Amino acid sequence: MRTIVGVDIGNSTTEACVAVVGDGGEVTWRGGELARTTGVKGTLDNVRGARRAILLALERCGLALADVDAVLVNEATPVISGMAMETITETIITESTMIGHNPATPGGVGLGVGRTVALADLGTCAAGEEVVCVIAATVDFADAAAAINAAVEAGVEVRGGIVQRDDARLIANRLQRPIPLVDEVSLIDRVPLDMVAAVEVAAPGRTISTLSNSYGLATVFELSADETRMVAPVARALVGTRSAVVVRTPSGDVTDRRIPAGVVALAGENGRVEVDVGEGADAIMRGVARVQPLQDASGEAGTNAGGMLATVRETMAELTGDPVAAIRIRDVLAVDTFVPQEVRGGLAGEFALEGAVALAAMVRTSRGPMERLAAALGEDLGCEVVLGGVEADMAIRGALTTPGTAAPLAILDLGGGSTDAALIDRRGVVRTVHVAGAGDLVTRLIGSELGLGEREAAEDVKRHPLAKVESPFQLRLEDGTTTFFEEPLPAEAFARVVALDDEGGLRPIPSDRSLERVRAVRREAKRRVFVVNALRALEQIAPGGSLRRLEFVVLLGGSALDFEIGEMIAEALGEFGVVCGTGNVRGVAGPRSAVATGLVDAYVSGLRAEVAA
Repeated sequence: MRTIVGVDIGNSTTEACVAVVGDGGEVTWRGGELARTTGVKGTLDNVRGARRAILLALERCGLALADVDAVLVNEATPVISGMAMETITETIITESTMIGHNPATPGGVGLGVGRTVALADLGTCAAGEEVVCVIAATVDFADAAAAINAAVEAGVEVRGGIVQRDDARLIANRLQRPIPLVDEVSLIDRVPLDMVAAVEVAAPGRTISTLSNSYGLATVFELSADETRMVAPVARALVGTRSAVVVRTPSGDVTDRRIPAGVVALAGENGRVEVDVGEGADAIMRGVARVQPLQDASGEAGTNAGGMLATVRETMAELTGDPVAAIRIRDVLAVDTFVPQEVRGGLAGEFALEGAVALAAMVRTSRGPMERLAAALGEDLGCEVVLGGVEADMAIRGALTTPGTAAPLAILDLGGGSTDAALIDRRGVVRTVHVAGAGDLVTRLIGSELGLGEREAAEDVKRHPLAKVESPFQLRLEDGTTTFFEEPLPAEAFARVVALDDEGGLRPIPSDRSLERVRAVRREAKRRVFVVNALRALEQIAPGGSLRRLEFVVLLGGSALDFEIGEMIAEALGEFGVVCGTGNVRGVAGPRSAVATGLVDAYVSGLRAEVAA
């Protein structure tokens, strides 16, 4: 009898499974466990995480480290992924031209256009004059309302207001004739006076429609075609807000500047191309496809993209001891996204979603680091550690223990840093490919587009279904159904979008975006990374590059446990007649432990061959 532990060291997690092998080669699977990978995959830092996973697995099985005869570690070249987001546009507002910061409690509803006037000067305005009053924080809300009412009675057409304090509703509730009021404008002293301004406040649950439309601005301010082209960035920056103010100043300048994003050079077996990051993700990915398989990539110095690619090289060089010049980037994934950027020249901390490109890059190195890791792990555990077969081959072996599968079979290993694919044909020949981008990039995209400052919040959005707490006893789920509770829900979750964790807890999402918007961002991020990577990885290993020639695809890895990624990939592959689903290794482990299971299976096959000989 021999006790064998298979260990799969991944980018994010390390999995261990325990098996007892009889003298005749029969295998009894005892169970497994996982732990977070410590350090970058394939480095000596992995020893701590591997030891923890092994001890947890043995504890679950009621065994001790002294009972182990051999530990099997996957033979994998380390993969390191890096990410950067390169903003390619920037809205710049100068000369106090625009406010559009979307305060939580604007007052009134509608659109008002008039000349900006300080509240103290309302009394000097002539009857019939259309004005927008500017109200500083030194003015009490009751006094402000009284002054506006007095001006209206005198015949002044007060069309709207710009308020420094959070008093819009307090003022609006005291007016004889309602007007749109935008408040919380911190830099009120920089609002230009005696200039034409437009104030718009939408009804609750709606967004503004005139000031967020280029032609609406042109109508309000009587702009020419050239002037309309200039203010288009303003309209775009205001899309989705409930309130806004636009002030037209003769010397003001509104520009939509494209920031030089740098050039990425892509070298592959089929040539070399240079792509300007500013042309967007599609242009970069067309370049990757043109030179594929990629042999190396480099970015222009002084840009985020160039810095990220250089950092990936330097990090791997430090970890492996290889010179920087010897490190090669083997794959790049580019995704178009949006990054919240503060609008330069705004008066109330306005933010606009600016176009950006997210890049994920992947580096592979030699087998040497894994050999050093196996030796260090053996010394730490005090038992034999064997560097097993190639990771992709082992994953195929593990996947084939899923009920209902047979060769030819393709797998997709959906991890944290990379998406790996492998295909075994009827002759047992295995083809593999590794592409950059997986769960970590999805988290980054969600956090960026929703403006979430904490990674944990982005992880909650990615991992769990969403809901909206509509009352202390009522929850509306993202599928439209409603759930009622006998006990009141937590006060901190009231009127918030929340993630429903696996234990039934509510995790409030720190964003004012609607439930529908958060869900759309989550699904789109997963589609742009996992679905895109699944298709391009499988195309590289499919016979003749045709997905229709694939029969079975099994999804493996931690991200295959996601509640919707598997369905999204299966739907995309369904168009090609491919049978796709989440793996169930050994019929009990789900998509986990495929590599660890394959290591044990290969080891046992070797023992049986020795006995037969």
